[in-house]
Amino acid sequence: MDAVLMFASILSPIVVALVELLKRTVNIPKNFIPLSSFIIGMLVGIVSYPFTELEFILRIWAGGICGLSAVGLFEIGKYTKSNGREHTGS
Repeated sequence: MDAVLMFASILSPIVVALVELLKRTVNIPKNFIPLSSFIIGMLVGIVSYPFTELEFILRIWAGGICGLSAVGLFEIGKYTKSNGREHTGS
């Protein structure tokens, strides 16, 4: 399980960037953004087979986790900036 979480944390910035790219290039409704992030995360997990020795289902699992966390991370950052506060990480 530790390997899956570590792999998901490595994939998360990639998924955040891809989801942001999708949002800026395609007019996607806001309620489909978490679903698209989840799917993109799973696809990135599948495509990353040369970089890990995890089993296929574990790569999909890690991709789904990082896809859902990517949406949450981006929304938290956006919420903090919209309130006029900078998050210091403490």
